[in-house]
Amino acid sequence: MKIDCHVHAFPDAIAERAMDRLVNVAKQSAYSNGTVDDCRRVLEETGMDYGVVLPIATKPTQQKSINDWAKEIYTGNLISFGTVHPYNDSFLEELDRIKAMGLKGVKLHPDYQGFFLFDDRLLPFWKRCEELKLPVVIHMGFDPVSPLTHRAVPQDLIYVHGKVPGVNIIAAHMGGMYAWDAVYHYLCTDRHIWFDTAFTAGNMPSELMKKIIEKHGADRILFASDLPWHSPDMEDKMIEELGLSDNDAEMIYWKNAAELLQLDI
Repeated sequence: MKIDCHVHAFPDAIAERAMDRLVNVAKQSAYSNGTVDDCRRVLEETGMDYGVVLPIATKPTQQKSINDWAKEIYTGNLISFGTVHPYNDSFLEELDRIKAMGLKGVKLHPDYQGFFLFDDRLLPFWKRCEELKLPVVIHMGFDPVSPLTHRAVPQDLIYVHGKVPGVNIIAAHMGGMYAWDAVYHYLCTDRHIWFDTAFTAGNMPSELMKKIIEKHGADRILFASDLPWHSPDMEDKMIEELGLSDNDAEMIYWKNAAELLQLDI
């Protein structure tokens, strides 16, 4: 069993336009065309049993329609998170709706949504997610959309967890893209923080990844690719080459996700 815990897709009507814009910003090749059908195809062809779609409301007005779409595509080999925008006045009510709809968590992206992780205006968000037991995936570290401004770094996550220690947070990109030394020193061992492996193949030294896994615990690592920006077989090959025990690899590939997201699989 393998679950890719970090994939992206877009509604068919906007997929081509969204991908063109993102490819231009990131100067990054894509491994799918951004549609739901192509996401499903890549997952199947690379041996993934499921993919977890992480939508992002980049404007306050988008959160409801995006969550309706996320619920609609939650079938077959796709599992969906929801999203809220911190500057929508009704984001707390939308969190309640995400929970009621059966979506498995919430995705935030500080760079695309224009906020800093340490902003206290988000405290009600974190507290409601803690109450609803909704895991939160947050983009951490570098992002090409704002290369000189890092809106979510490991030390910021420590601040958030000090305020709301019971919320379960998935810190994407092994805790912080290109900030892995800080991840190792500051974030490891926190039992309410998970790291996903999205977009780390070829970018993160294998020795450092293995050190972080050993310190943080394999039971707090989630397999992820960041499709369409990486193909799942890239991170799959990376994990296989780490020389982990069968038990640790199984936890990373699917058991941790099944437990955290309460998946009936």
